[in-house]
Amino acid sequence: MLSEALDHLREIWESPWEKVTLPKLLSAFAAVALVLLVYVTSEEGWVPILDSLNLVFHEAGHPLFSPFGETLHFLGGTLMQLLVPAAVVVSCWYKRQAVGAALAGVWLFQNGFNIARYIADAREQILPLVGGGEHDWATLLGRWGVLAKDLVYAATVRRLAWVGITVCCAWLVWRWYQESR
Repeated sequence: MLSEALDHLREIWESPWEKVTLPKLLSAFAAVALVLLVYVTSEEGWVPILDSLNLVFHEAGHPLFSPFGETLHFLGGTLMQLLVPAAVVVSCWYKRQAVGAALAGVWLFQNGFNIARYIADAREQILPLVGGGEHDWATLLGRWGVLAKDLVYAATVRRLAWVGITVCCAWLVWRWYQESR
């Protein structure tokens, strides 16, 4: 049974990717550019379509992870807003859809901007919270004794987001280049 599963994974891994054509590549880059333009020009770094969706997943994560303890209850929001796009990346990878995988990867890493903003707010707590309640990152960082490092952690998450987005875009260009030769 395990060998069958491994054989299936090997078949998937070795199967060809959907072709990345120049129009698909340019469309993907236009979408990424639009998201990043809205992010950098928005006063609060809010990309309405994506971040509203991310917020829904974040809020859904709290009750989903709460049966696993209080720490996972507070982490559940952030975990869920990362797990959903990660699942889309895996699905697209499984289907060998390079453009979909790259765009889902950008979505995954774009979440880092809002997560960083939330972490950076841990001490000040000026962001409005959906439904009130406790500030996830203030609670977590406070319990872990590292609340004073909220801005350091936020900057690290923000940098990882930029690196991740860059890697996703570079990978898509590489796929296009490999196929266009």
